[in-house]
Amino acid sequence: MKKTIGIIGGMGPLATSDLFRKIVEVTDAACDQEHVRVCIDNNTEIPDRTAAILKGGKDPVPEMVKSAVRLQAMGADVLIMPCNTAHYFYGRVIPFVEIPFLHMIEETAKEIKRKGFSKVGLLATDGTCRSGVYKTVFDAKGIEICMPSPEKQKSVMDVIYKGVKAGNRSIGLTGFYGAMEELFNEGAETLVLGCTELPVAFDLFHIDRPNIDPTLVLAEAAVDFVGGKVKNRLTGE
Repeated sequence: MKKTIGIIGGMGPLATSDLFRKIVEVTDAACDQEHVRVCIDNNTEIPDRTAAILKGGKDPVPEMVKSAVRLQAMGADVLIMPCNTAHYFYGRVIPFVEIPFLHMIEETAKEIKRKGFSKVGLLATDGTCRSGVYKTVFDAKGIEICMPSPEKQKSVMDVIYKGVKAGNRSIGLTGFYGAMEELFNEGAETLVLGCTELPVAFDLFHIDRPNIDPTLVLAEAAVDFVGGKVKNRLTGE
């Protein structure tokens, strides 16, 4: 019998729906009953993670814990969280639940090692970049990270906050393309879409650049964990 996935969602809603869609898409199923069961708490009351890390904003952990406990009570056997920045608070959430909690950044590092990359360009929020959540995990795996310059990082934040989160499809992308080119010029072999809004942005704006999508990596890992059958890897094999 397959187990159940619990998604701590709402960070943001489009990123949450993107993860659920990818769980369905990566599952090798011929009928409804062969898919995995998924419980989602789209908790939009969780305060902004970047603001909490960099500006002393409201602590998101209490609401994250509420979602984790709620999902466990609903029957989830494993938790996942489609927000890279929120993994800064991962260690403060896990003591409140008794079920496994897959770590998106750890799973992404495994995928990068599997593909043989040694240097990657990180596209992420200011909170993710400056908190070191990727650097800590990637350093331990021997993966080098380069990040955009402050000027180009502003363009990344604009795409995330003023583009995807705001539902604005007309945002200018010149600076964002400049940020990607800057990372490749620094020797990045691929890009890590280290904010769950960025895979959404790549789809919305039809951006075609080599990348690792942590949302997709997490979807595959979760389906495999609960006993579902994963299709030939969409992340490339």
